Order: sequence, then structure tokens, then C-alpha cells
Amino acid sequence: MPFAIDTSGQLPEPTRRQRRADRQSLRVAMPCLHTSPLDQPGSGDAGGMNVYVREVALALAAGGAQVDIFTRSPEESGTAHLGPGVVVHHIPAGPRGPLPKEQLPAYLPDISTAILSGRFGPYDVVHSHYWMSGLVGLDLARAWGVPLVHTMHTMAKSKRRHQRDAEEPDSRVEAETVLARRATRLTANTAAEADELVADYGADRSRIDLVAPGVNLDIFHPEGPRTWIGDAGHTPGPAEDPLRIAFAGRIQKLKGPHILLRALGLLARKRPDLDVELAIIGSRSGSKELNLARLIAEEHLEHTAHRLPPAPADQLAAWFRAAHVVAVPSYSESFGLVAMEAQACGTPVLAHDVGGLRHSVADGSTGVLVADLTAASWAEAIALAATHRDRFRAMGETAVLRARDFSWDHTAAAARASYARAAADEDGVVGPPAGFPAPRS
Repeated sequence: MPFAIDTSGQLPEPTRRQRRADRQSLRVAMPCLHTSPLDQPGSGDAGGMNVYVREVALALAAGGAQVDIFTRSPEESGTAHLGPGVVVHHIPAGPRGPLPKEQLPAYLPDISTAILSGRFGPYDVVHSHYWMSGLVGLDLARAWGVPLVHTMHTMAKSKRRHQRDAEEPDSRVEAETVLARRATRLTANTAAEADELVADYGADRSRIDLVAPGVNLDIFHPEGPRTWIGDAGHTPGPAEDPLRIAFAGRIQKLKGPHILLRALGLLARKRPDLDVELAIIGSRSGSKELNLARLIAEEHLEHTAHRLPPAPADQLAAWFRAAHVVAVPSYSESFGLVAMEAQACGTPVLAHDVGGLRHSVADGSTGVLVADLTAASWAEAIALAATHRDRFRAMGETAVLRARDFSWDHTAAAARASYARAAADEDGVVGPPAGFPAPRS
């Protein structure tokens, strides 16, 4: 029965080592349940994790692995081929149509049962993403007798610490604590995230592997098309050469687009001599609406701030190339994939000095880290970029060189190393405590 599994440590026969000896290539089961890697990042619940899962799966497959991704389907079961060696399996669960991720935990046992009763595998490892997928991953790993490697992506305690009104249920904290202590191994994007896993969740540091996300350098690079406001059918402001700022992400408080609007409103009042244009690329996400249209009207930014729909990667790269800076005013980020993609395009970044953004952005070299999320601090950072164009242009040139150190091939290699360590730990305990319930929303 899902979430009520024996934790004696005894694995089914044959053992994992015997199974691996029977096959030449690595086979990975990858639960990514609350959002699909096929979804457009920047819309709904799709974001950096979708990019991560898709790109690391393709990079693993390019190295000879077979990767099966499992995601919740709003309609019927079926499969889609993401690329050679990567198959996305749609597992029907819950009501038809879109399902808010807050409601998904009630259907995790059904998803676990559906996967275990299907004709999948055999696998060498389960690599789960985000806490809900991790709970199903624990179930699958125990039933299949393979190790579980888990990637949190975001963590409730970190979000609560940096965003006081974050609505993260206690059940999520409970689930993340179980995963931190019971998964065979954990991966962290940065050393800072590893520290949080230890301090906040009691994880064993010796079971944490650093697996930094990458960037698709075939798409995100300095040479190529450029897109700005007028090209997208919007009426640009009256200034001939405004500072161009791009924001890309889901429209929710965590990502901080409202911070930029308040900062631009303050600048318009305090520094009317500075001309700025802001492109906000993304769509609403989450159960609480962040009313950007109202904020734009309140701050009288109708000719300054422009809202645009989510863009595919190649189009997003064109926006980044056209921007003078890309802004990442997130309350928290485990890495900050948008920041790295922007730098790969040769565009410096203004980012909140928090979490993984401290790792992604080299302060003063490839961008500027802003100490807090007050409108005054962000207005000051924007004014700096507007009045020191040459300095920021040089940062963009340095950013390109920095981004070359991050690739999905490197990420896949680090993930493979984590899988190998997990497989070597034949005594690793996989599975939640008996009777652990599906979290409540």
C-alpha cells in the first residue's frame, strides 16, 4: 500500500547489483508529478524545474541512459517522446482538467499504485523532483528495490524564512523532512542549499551531492535575434534609448515582479531624468493573483512596463539579448536558472542577494546583488545600471565567460555520479516510516 511500506531494509530479489549486471545502459525513473517537462516555463506551475528535468533527462540520454519521466495527466494515460531515450508517461489521477498543485497530495497514492501496476522498468535508480514526487519516489524505490535520489528544487522552510506570508503547509515540511532523512541520496544545487538541508531538515551531509543546474548554450548565447517592446507589438515609450530591463518568470509573489514595479514608480518620482522600459514575460501562477495591471496603473507606468506571455527558450533568449539587464527579484531561489540563461546571452543581472542567486551571479562582475526587496534598494540598483551603461556592458561580456562553466552535460555527469554513489550503498534505507500519510493541502 503506498505510503505504508515496510522499512526493514530488506530488498526484493534479485538485488540491485545483480540487476545492473544484466543491463548495459543506465535506466532512470524520474517522477515529476505536479508539472510536466512538456509544459511552457513561465506559465501555471511550470518554471525552472521543468527546464531542469527536461534538460538533464536529455543530457543523460545523450550519454546512453534511458529515462522515463512520470507526470500527472489531466486527461488520459499515454506517452510522449521528449527526445531519443526520453519518454514522458502521463499518469491519470484525480479530476479531469487542470489541478492546483495544492490538491495533488490527495492523489499521490493513486499515482503510486498506477505506476507500480504498470509495465515499467526495470530501473537502476529513481530520481524524484520536488516533495510530492519524492513521496511517490520513496514508494517506487522500495517496491522496485532500487535507490532513490531526490532533488528538492525549493523547500518550504526556506520559502517561509524569506517570504513571511508564504502559504506552505506543515504537511510539506513533514514530507521534506522525511525525504531528507530517508532518500538514499539528495542533490543540492549549491553548497548553500546543502547547508539548508542539514540545518533545516537534519539531512546527513555525507549523503548530499552537489549537482549544479546548467544552461543550454546552443540556445542561450550572445549572437542571434533580438526582440524588444516594439517587435512584440507594444507601443514603446517616448525615450529614444531607455534602459531595457527584462523579467522572466511566473507571475507570483515569490518571483517578485511587483518589486520592480514599485521601484520603477519610485524612480519616476525621484529620478524623472532616467528613462526605463520593463518587459515582464510570464503568466499568472498559484492560487493567489498578483494584480500587475493594477500596480502598473497605480504607479503610472503604462508607457514603461509591458506584460507579455511566456516565451519558448529561443524567443526568451532573443529578449535577453535585447535587454541591458535582466532582473531577478525573487524572495528565494535554490539556483536562479533565469539569471544564468541571461548571463549566457551576454546580459548582466540584477538579483536579490539570497540563496542560489549568490552562486549564479558574481556580484560586481556579472551583475549586481541587491541586498533586500525594498523598492528603494531596487530603484538604486536600476539607477546604477542606467547611469553606468559601459560598466554593465563589460559585466555582460564577463557573464558570457562565466556561463560557459555551466552546461547540462556537466549536470548529467554529476547526477550520474550521485546515482553511482546511491547504488553503491546497498544498505541504504529507502522508504518513509510505516503509515506515513499523503500530505494534506
